[in-house]
Amino acid sequence: MENINELNLKTFVKNKFKLNPNFIMKNKILLGGLMMAVGILSVACNQKKEVTIDKDQIKSEIQAIENKFASIYIHRNVDSLTYYADSAVSYFAGQKPIVGKAAIHQFIQEELKDFPEGAKIVNEALEVYVTNDGNNVAEIGEYKRIDSTGKILQTGHYFSFFAKRNGKYVCTRDMANSYPIEN
Repeated sequence: MENINELNLKTFVKNKFKLNPNFIMKNKILLGGLMMAVGILSVACNQKKEVTIDKDQIKSEIQAIENKFASIYIHRNVDSLTYYADSAVSYFAGQKPIVGKAAIHQFIQEELKDFPEGAKIVNEALEVYVTNDGNNVAEIGEYKRIDSTGKILQTGHYFSFFAKRNGKYVCTRDMANSYPIEN
């Protein structure tokens, strides 16, 4: 059997929170309005801001990076090479994958020992594919190794993938091939 206090509490709660039809209707309108406001705010806050990507400007930026990379061979200064990300992997023609910026720099340093004096490399960015946010770029390019007389020693194509880090593009992966020179 229930004691008097429990009975009084049940009666009090029942009478105090008795829901009448007007109260229910007012709360439905209020609840509906609140749900609509939350919906509008969530849609408005989740709209993506469009980033305008200037593909030509990015291609020029990538070409400047390629020019600086090629100048390493002319000046024989691997220490100034800022082309690669620390975790980069490079697939030079005829080589096993070279992992890490330090290992790639070491490979280039060794390659420079046999690079002809007065020769140069010319890289040309042929195509760039840029992600919608502009933070990643895939480049297809062509390179030529040219001796001091202008004779082409080697030519080929390359793919380079760049990621923007600290406001600058760095190469995270690249791969090159070479093909016979046409006379």
